[in-house]
Amino acid sequence: MIRTTLKIDGMMCGMCEAHVCDAIRKAVPSAKKVSASRSKKEASFLTEEAVNTDLLKSSIDETGYTCLSVETEACEKKGWFGR
Repeated sequence: MIRTTLKIDGMMCGMCEAHVCDAIRKAVPSAKKVSASRSKKEASFLTEEAVNTDLLKSSIDETGYTCLSVETEACEKKGWFGR
């Protein structure tokens, strides 16, 4: 699994978080566990394969928010079935 974390400027409320999550799901249909936090100024999600970061950044920017950076890192599944 790959965790992608985006630093996003401009989120002010819960509706802003929802707009960002919707933009991520639209740009990356295979995204799982999509979440956004206005207090942390970031959003994150999991995928099986690497994503097109340029497409992702432009999708966020089109919603009116500013994607400052995109970071990806490999992560392992946790829990009973992650073995």
